[in-house]
Amino acid sequence: MDILRMDLADTGSPEGLVSLILKHEPSLPLPVPIEELALQLEVEEIAELKTEGFEGGLVTDKNRSRGIILVKKGVSAARRRFTIGHELGHFLVANHVPDKDGQFLCSKTDLRTLSAKEGDRRAKMEVEANRFSSLLLMPPPRLRDAFKKHPSPSLEHVFDLADRYGVSKEAMARAYASYHPEVLAFIVVKDGKVGRVYHDRKRFPFITASRDKPVPQGSLFYKKGFTIGIPSAIDSRLPDIWIDVSRDRRGATLSEQVCLQQNGYALIMLWHENAEDDEDESEDTTARDRWRAEQERYRRD
Repeated sequence: MDILRMDLADTGSPEGLVSLILKHEPSLPLPVPIEELALQLEVEEIAELKTEGFEGGLVTDKNRSRGIILVKKGVSAARRRFTIGHELGHFLVANHVPDKDGQFLCSKTDLRTLSAKEGDRRAKMEVEANRFSSLLLMPPPRLRDAFKKHPSPSLEHVFDLADRYGVSKEAMARAYASYHPEVLAFIVVKDGKVGRVYHDRKRFPFITASRDKPVPQGSLFYKKGFTIGIPSAIDSRLPDIWIDVSRDRRGATLSEQVCLQQNGYALIMLWHENAEDDEDESEDTTARDRWRAEQERYRRD
């Protein structure tokens, strides 16, 4: 690698930092070599975190001239990579101030924080560190290239990209919803209840399903015969199972795909297509038909 920390001096935002990293390292391989990159950017060491109750940490000085990234022992490779990216974000974003002198300590909740209330400076720092890690490990330009090759969304594609980029399925689902040209949402389910929801709120309609409440009746989730780890076929569902349907507009197409996972978890993909956008399509090119054709091409590849 040729990039130096001084190459990042002109910006302090997660987006700006990642843009400069990609500019100076246009051939950065996948999965992104996050440990090598951190050491290249003046992190002295990546060591084991021994403080209970935390996933990661950063030890640094007041001027941020040196840093040691700490990661909890025994976590999965994907979680370790994301944690290193998160702590590297704290190291590189100049206005991040640790709770204690010279030390950031980040919990599992911190590494899942995606929004912050006005005035909550600590939460804002965690949001920015998470955004930095996500952008760096899953560069949007690379994702958009992948979407061009396989334009129809699917959980199979999400899982394939998660392996290729060295991130968790959930992290990839979150990025997939943000950058895929189709209008998508992903629902993380635990023990039959709605958990985390990922979607672009400017594009995807309001999701009426409440967190910690059972998955809505009528969802494909309740269909019998699924195998853990194997995504279901995609199927059309009534839109009002999941979303707020406006009565003064033509109906929308909502397709759903489900994958049961270990320990009571499941991941649901929702694919929203507004009927008003599909008026010129013939009956034999419905969302489901296009998806099936794309899946056949995907499997052959």
